[in-house]
Amino acid sequence: MQASIEYGAAVVCGYLAGSIPFGLLITRAAGLGDIRAIGSKSIGATNVLRTGRKDLALATLLLDSLKAGLVAFAFTHLFGREIGFVAGAMAFVGHCYPVWLGFKGGKGVATYAGLLPFTTLPGFFVAAPVWLIVFAVTRISSLAALTAAVLVPTGAWLLGERNTVVLAGLTLLSLFVFFTHRANLSRLFKGTEPRFGTPKVKPEA
Repeated sequence: MQASIEYGAAVVCGYLAGSIPFGLLITRAAGLGDIRAIGSKSIGATNVLRTGRKDLALATLLLDSLKAGLVAFAFTHLFGREIGFVAGAMAFVGHCYPVWLGFKGGKGVATYAGLLPFTTLPGFFVAAPVWLIVFAVTRISSLAALTAAVLVPTGAWLLGERNTVVLAGLTLLSLFVFFTHRANLSRLFKGTEPRFGTPKVKPEA
């Protein structure tokens, strides 16, 4: 019974934390209108960067990462690593499907990355360098994210991760990343996915 309450609290608190739409709040506060009117129409840091405001994109990236990382850290400290991972994973779900925005949110990359250092360092040690290398070579954020997502579960296992809940969770989250990036996948196959460095689009008010 106690375990059920703890897992239930992790699910609810993680989801609500993840649902905070920092990208939308930050860009509106900066007078840039609705970030959902441009680019991928996402509320994540990659789309915020398309406004030309690197500072706002960085703030969005950090906050979207921390909302998963901190809730994972808190529940890990209180109830153990597995419950902490569930809380962080639900922050990912909340970011992708926030209740406040009609369940239309971001693609989850920052929140996925944010939970890793607080729940599975082997997973983080795979994700961070893979994303950086692929992005540096291709300048395509979605390709970097998808490549990292593919390699994280197996890579974490190879680096010593043995917790079955964490490994199963990493696998599910990586599959979820592919689902949220299905439009990007289509453009990648067609060779039309944009690279960073292309002209920026000003958002509508």
